[in-house]
Amino acid sequence: MPADVVALPLAELRQRTSEKWREYPEGVLPLLVAETDFPLAPAISAALDRAVRTGDTGYIASRTPLAASYSAFAERRFGWSPDPAGMRSTADVSMGIVEILRRVIAPGERVIVNPPVYPPFFELVEEAGGVVERVPLRDTGDAWELDLEGIAAALASGARAVLLCNPHNPTGTVHSAASLRALADLAAEHGAAVISDEIHAPLAQPEAGYTPFLAAGGASARIGYAVVSASKAFNLAGLKCALMVAASAETQRVLRELPVEVVWRTGQFGLLAAVAAFAPESDDWLDGLLRTLDENSRLLRSLLAEHLPEARYRMPDAGYLAWIDLTDLGWGANPARRILREAEVALHYGPAFGAEGAGHVRLNFGTSPEIITEAITRIAALRGTTGPRG
Repeated sequence: MPADVVALPLAELRQRTSEKWREYPEGVLPLLVAETDFPLAPAISAALDRAVRTGDTGYIASRTPLAASYSAFAERRFGWSPDPAGMRSTADVSMGIVEILRRVIAPGERVIVNPPVYPPFFELVEEAGGVVERVPLRDTGDAWELDLEGIAAALASGARAVLLCNPHNPTGTVHSAASLRALADLAAEHGAAVISDEIHAPLAQPEAGYTPFLAAGGASARIGYAVVSASKAFNLAGLKCALMVAASAETQRVLRELPVEVVWRTGQFGLLAAVAAFAPESDDWLDGLLRTLDENSRLLRSLLAEHLPEARYRMPDAGYLAWIDLTDLGWGANPARRILREAEVALHYGPAFGAEGAGHVRLNFGTSPEIITEAITRIAALRGTTGPRG
């Protein structure tokens, strides 16, 4: 069994210069930005060290092993073997989403998103010239799921694309293969495209049954695009590398016709790191990370039950982001404001994910048990106290 991946000590983390560790004063515990607090996988460190030592810091090559590396990774992890010929790289998942959207919708056409959802989705649709059509996730009481009836109605009224989050951020939901297949068939019926952000896919827990959208069956391979990256699982966001994936002749043609500059925006270090991340040598590290995240999520559930019993939290199927409903504490629509001000814990604002996020916070548990425990202890100390409501 692979060893758990252990987070770096707080004193060492505070030496980092990334957004997570530079946005707030030193006394604040930063659990907002989706960066993790673990050391890099050894294969990635070795690849980057080799590049620095040899001065391999130029432009990316026109032929690289990235697509083949991802295809082999997807086959090992998901049982899916996408064709490397149907992939193009770019700087990050957000850029890939925008570039694809620009080619599957006309200016002013509507794009479906499923709030509560990753806040930049709203801006990416607008950047691509589209108009956001909100079809919220359905809360069954036990889980979240796609509102297929709502999506069908939006498509029937003229929406031209669906921007899917699979696995979903912030809820950590892994959509079932059946719901993805039904979504694909609805989109095909109405001549629409589905762009699936699968940045959290490597972080799906083994028992979650993760299915890539393009592997869901039905019309998914014909009408869909996926945008994938090693950046969330392996903490490589600053190195800039993602892959756009297509599985049909028509969708592959769309990617082939992208301007070459879209590909050249890929970072050389990002590409080298991603190839190392997707290599078999990194599988044990990733398995250890998944064990650590599962343990952290269980710890968080236990701490909330003990110290903040009013909080409602479902363990995610994937990732290291906890979507926590604090409505019953009476701390207002945006409880993260008070928590930052009075407890010095930085959490993501729930309302940023859409109106459905009122009363919620998003907490990053991709860190040490000690930091998680300290954060919940600080927040719980606010119970029974009065203060400005934010």
